[in-house]
Amino acid sequence: MNITAGKKISAMNAGTVKLGAFRINRLGLGAMRITGRGIWGAPNDAASAKKLLKRAIESDVNFVDTADAYGPEVSERLIHDALHPYDGVVIATKGGMLRGGPNDWQVNASPEHLRAACEASLKRLGLEQITLYQLHRPDPSVDFKSSMQALIDLQREGKIRYIGLSNVSLKQLRQALEMTTIVSVQNHYNFEHRRASEDILRLCEQQGLVFIPYFPIGGGNTDYNQQLIRRIADKHNASAHQIALAWLLAHSPALLPIPGTSSIKHLEENIAAANITLDGEDMAALDKLAN
Repeated sequence: MNITAGKKISAMNAGTVKLGAFRINRLGLGAMRITGRGIWGAPNDAASAKKLLKRAIESDVNFVDTADAYGPEVSERLIHDALHPYDGVVIATKGGMLRGGPNDWQVNASPEHLRAACEASLKRLGLEQITLYQLHRPDPSVDFKSSMQALIDLQREGKIRYIGLSNVSLKQLRQALEMTTIVSVQNHYNFEHRRASEDILRLCEQQGLVFIPYFPIGGGNTDYNQQLIRRIADKHNASAHQIALAWLLAHSPALLPIPGTSSIKHLEENIAAANITLDGEDMAALDKLAN
């Protein structure tokens, strides 16, 4: 694809969103896929993973999203080794999940676990305060307000600056907002999978929250409506994944896509999506794919 011809590959081209006191360029990096297969263990080439992280920052990405469960611990350690002391870059991490093996995810959002997880992330990342700490997933076996209170306590102690939520319902978001200030929500969201969180996005817009869509290009498993996507992609001399990111950037100014990859080539293609301007016909066609 040649959409970058004559243009700088920069996350700044997507505009910015305000997260607390920070201005974030609207194409971030999801750091889940820099780990091993199944998001388990170390990558085959740690040096390449660190190179990718540095290339993202060189391309004006100033928001990197991770979690203690990615690896587990591997993603945070690689981020520390490649980017510390994070000059001008917001590192967001999450707690509340445990791992049993490759692709095996188990939720634990007890107050005790969240405290231990946050303190461990602080050490791995080499920070005294985590800028954005997110509840990875509400725990059905733990009262949601108890999980929230644990994050509020950590914030009062100065260990986290801002609180974010992930994988929450509209009801849970409203409950959290009644308890404290929330700056972000991270839910599964892309142009095909969005109806479940559309009301949450609207509330984020109203409240000035950032909505961070994970799997913004379908998590690598999306079977796009090939004829439609090919037509729009060919029109813009782009790939289907780039069109998916361009749709997010155009759909709402509250959206902060965080496409993840282990490939510098794909990283640059993702960032180049900021140069695509979809017209009304493109947007209407893509909107029809939602479920």
